[in-house]
Amino acid sequence: MIDSSALRTRLDEVRARIARAAGRAGRDPASIRLVAVSKTFPAEFVRAAADLGQVDFGENKVQEALPKMDHTADLPIRWHLIGHLQSNKAKKAGRFDVIHSVDSAALVARLDDAARAAQKTVELLVQVDLAGEATKHGAHEDEVAGVFEAARALTAVRLVGLMLLPPAVEDPEEVRPFFRQLRDLRERLLARGVVASAMNELSMGMSHDFEVAVEEGATLVRVGTAIFGGRSVR
Repeated sequence: MIDSSALRTRLDEVRARIARAAGRAGRDPASIRLVAVSKTFPAEFVRAAADLGQVDFGENKVQEALPKMDHTADLPIRWHLIGHLQSNKAKKAGRFDVIHSVDSAALVARLDDAARAAQKTVELLVQVDLAGEATKHGAHEDEVAGVFEAARALTAVRLVGLMLLPPAVEDPEEVRPFFRQLRDLRERLLARGVVASAMNELSMGMSHDFEVAVEEGATLVRVGTAIFGGRSVR
């Protein structure tokens, strides 16, 4: 059962917190997109949030997202894949509007084929591994430029920025340096000749640290629990 009033309250509070964090950093809140992470929640929750003006929705798994896409096909919303994408799932991932978790040139090529088959343009972000955590995915810092170079000749996908999953810690201030590192990496890539249109987005920040991420330049924040409430572990 969806408590629409509670959902509205939580969504409004997240938007207000983004606006306050943007204000502290001297940024326009309109430059930050909120991605409501709907993983483990049924399509009815997506529809309820969309009724409250939410446009961007994030999912971790392709197989969970596809039925929700079917059930909400009448809505003017955008779907983001934020979880790790295995190469053998790339074909089905062509239905997403934005994929945050690209980590190799080979995966970019597979997604270009998938997007062409789906007859759409898919925006991609390169997930960067800055912490060297064995349990997480992402391209190493010195591999990122090669991923962008490999995508230059492709036509159905468009690289638009970088994504980060920092270490999971309780204090958001402890991950601020990682957000700064991602922002600095973007500047170095631009200096190396990566076109500015491929560096518009920085996807960083989740329910517990999105305000710090906004202060450090995030343009996409991925927030689930703070909007939809607690979820069962899958």
